Amino acid sequence: MIEVALLAIGVLVITLTLGVPLPYCFGGALMVMYFIGDVTMKGMMLWGVQQLSNPILLAIPLFVLAGTIMSQSGIAASLLRFVNVFVGHVRGGLGVVAAVSCAIIGAISGSGLTGIAAIGPLLIPEMEKRGYPRAYATALVANSSILGLLIPPSVTMILYGWVTDTSIAACFLATLGPGLLIMASFSIMNLWMSRKFPLILDETPSFGKLAGEASRRGARALPALLLPVIILGGIYGGVMTPTEAAAVAVIYSIPVGFLIYRGLKLPNFLSAGREAATAVGTIMVMILFSMILSQMFVYESIPQQMVSAIFSVTENKILLLIFINILLFLVGMVVNDATAIILIAPLLLPLMTALGISPVQFAAIMGVNTAMGGVTPPYASILYLGARVGNVKVTKMIPPAMFLIVTGYVPVVFLTSFWPDLSLFLPRLFGY
Repeated sequence: MIEVALLAIGVLVITLTLGVPLPYCFGGALMVMYFIGDVTMKGMMLWGVQQLSNPILLAIPLFVLAGTIMSQSGIAASLLRFVNVFVGHVRGGLGVVAAVSCAIIGAISGSGLTGIAAIGPLLIPEMEKRGYPRAYATALVANSSILGLLIPPSVTMILYGWVTDTSIAACFLATLGPGLLIMASFSIMNLWMSRKFPLILDETPSFGKLAGEASRRGARALPALLLPVIILGGIYGGVMTPTEAAAVAVIYSIPVGFLIYRGLKLPNFLSAGREAATAVGTIMVMILFSMILSQMFVYESIPQQMVSAIFSVTENKILLLIFINILLFLVGMVVNDATAIILIAPLLLPLMTALGISPVQFAAIMGVNTAMGGVTPPYASILYLGARVGNVKVTKMIPPAMFLIVTGYVPVVFLTSFWPDLSLFLPRLFGY
């Protein structure tokens, strides 16, 4: 059966690469398992529909809706102005603003696409005006947007926790350390790269002027900055579940967008709702078919067979971890992060457990690898969206994007795999 399963995965990858819609890709893999593997479909569809009724999944559309509302409301602009007051006069400071702002937006929306959609139209033209090459500025914002998949709350970690029956709060904390480290890496690499650009800098302000401007812009940005505090404080304070926190995020962002920042009007509010509904519909249909496929694999003991087959080749933990990271990176290059989590996590979790890797650390390993796939061709959804937002050809974005990935991202991937405390320190600190 393992050969049939590999054939099904091959059909899935090929159809995805050819651009076939996601439900049909999973349908093709299911047909391989049904006709060639002789796996029964009795009860599978009913089981899949029952899985979709899990209240945990309700957090996904709510966080997506909160993110789309915030990208329309002007919250991102206030955050940018607040962060820029501290580093706008520093050479390369505007690039640091991009990384930090995308991390904050990620802590609000839980999505990688929200960062480039909300920050890109504001920051990319400003960076070009200040002397940054437009392709580099777009690549930096696009790469920084993947922090939304790592800085909690994260939609991918909600899916991982649901699929593997792992604490979602623990998964949120597991990716926070790697996410902050990637943010710092991008900031440092940007400061180094900025030495080559003919930048136009703000005049260095006096301490009094800096403090006054920071307090003024900070007061303006305070409602936006309170949102991640409310979400994460509620979850880790035991006041709210992730689903309840997502609902609070939506309820909070609506009056903030309408009454405080006033960027949210009825037309773009309805547009945000339609955008969220479309995204959620796609996600839910994909979850249904991918969960059925994953359940077929589990029913036929494919994960256990994979563990036995891999251990028959080598039992060296370092080699196996390197192999798994390469596999996850390649999967992330051809499918989106949610698909990779749902399909691969149940298959590889028994192997990781056999290697002594906890499900919480594996959440961080999967999170950083699948997030990197979002900016690595051929899939690279965030990179392509960045090219549209920044009005830049993808071919011009790829060199600076690959530089940031190799220097700022790949080292964190290996640190997450071989230094458990990076992802486990905070979950242990909070008792998970």
